[in-house]
Amino acid sequence: MKIKDNRWGDDINPAQMLVLGFLSVILIGTILLMFPFASREGQVTSFIDALFTATSAVCVTGLVVVDTGTYWSEAGQLIILLLIQIGGLGFMTMTTAFAFVAGKRITLKSRIVMQEALNQFSISGVVRLTRNMIIATFVIELIGAVFLSIRYIPIYGFAKGIFFSVFHAVSAFCNAGFDLIGYGRGYTIFVADPIINITTMLLILMGGIGFFVLMDIVHFRQFKRISFHSKIVLSVTGVLLFLGFLVVFVLEFSNPETLGHLTVPQKIMASMFQSITTRTAGFNTLDTSALQTPTLLIFVILMFIGGSPGSTAGGVKTTTFGIVIFNVIAVIKGTKETEIFNRRISREISNKALALVTLGMCVVLLITFLMLITDGELGFIEILFETVSALGTVGLSKGITSDLSNVGRVIITMAMFFGRLGPLTIVIALTRRKKRNGNCGIRLPEGKVLIG
Repeated sequence: MKIKDNRWGDDINPAQMLVLGFLSVILIGTILLMFPFASREGQVTSFIDALFTATSAVCVTGLVVVDTGTYWSEAGQLIILLLIQIGGLGFMTMTTAFAFVAGKRITLKSRIVMQEALNQFSISGVVRLTRNMIIATFVIELIGAVFLSIRYIPIYGFAKGIFFSVFHAVSAFCNAGFDLIGYGRGYTIFVADPIINITTMLLILMGGIGFFVLMDIVHFRQFKRISFHSKIVLSVTGVLLFLGFLVVFVLEFSNPETLGHLTVPQKIMASMFQSITTRTAGFNTLDTSALQTPTLLIFVILMFIGGSPGSTAGGVKTTTFGIVIFNVIAVIKGTKETEIFNRRISREISNKALALVTLGMCVVLLITFLMLITDGELGFIEILFETVSALGTVGLSKGITSDLSNVGRVIITMAMFFGRLGPLTIVIALTRRKKRNGNCGIRLPEGKVLIG
């Protein structure tokens, strides 16, 4: 499906529109951040550092080469906040808004397919859904900011406390991971604060499971009544959160640089916070650089999986991971079809899930390989962690981001961009490829090959 642009005299498909749109926002953000008024000291920020920061904000990642709380002025921080909000709203509404725009120019059959995918009965329903998503985003962020202000206003004063509350509420819900605490401390100074921890965790969760799942929860309130998609999202999310919590709690329990000095209730809260934030958000109440290597390995896996479709999160997505796992189970059991919650997963969806995971792993290996060439002295686990964090748009780091070479910063910038746009682009490309390269119903002879 292509959209004819008379001004350009060329055909632009949806994936190209998405890429060009986000590139434009990143470029504008980069230019604004380069101006002297954006930095606290009034200096001109280098193009690479401004590009890195703008990309991280628009792609709601959270990796930074300069400290957000101390380097950028209030104007610069406001620009970053707007870029985060545009990136978050874009990823929550872009598919729906884009389907509506494209739907006006496509065949009735294509419209029906799109409406079914969005669980809508008409194009007007898509408009209403988009409006509801935008309203819900601002309402949730506002409520989160109110709760955060309970702690921030007494600490930073009224005006600064309000700005801190709004900034961190938007950053958390959009799963961006930017913070204004300063000096690279992140949320570590609030590791024992229940209000900030619980509020931030809830914002991250709501932003990470997707608006469609939130709608299901609000409308039906019972697990057995929600959609099949929501059941998979909630089930996989719950399992991953519990496993992440268990790993952090057990492996870091006696580590004096992480959980060792906390009380048991604080250990539980900190472990759950890391499990939630590792999936896509990038906030940290524990010093990531002090975590043990086995914990970091589990974090890499969680970051690779990421959040859920239709959300602000990155990664290969929970549904993709869930389908791959159940596909493996089906092979082990010897069943011909993949079954989840008494429903059959089509072979086409299973193949796409396997393709996405495989492609994701290949990209991780490629970026890691390139980073080892340019910045190998920073360490293998550090480079791998940074790479997966960028591709998963997570934002956690072992503290090497500011030490990256200019080439390394460009590579990570590209990783953040492709990590956010890659999965959707790949799915669209695979679907279009099938339509273009069809063989008119002719099936080729089956080939036999030994595997395993």
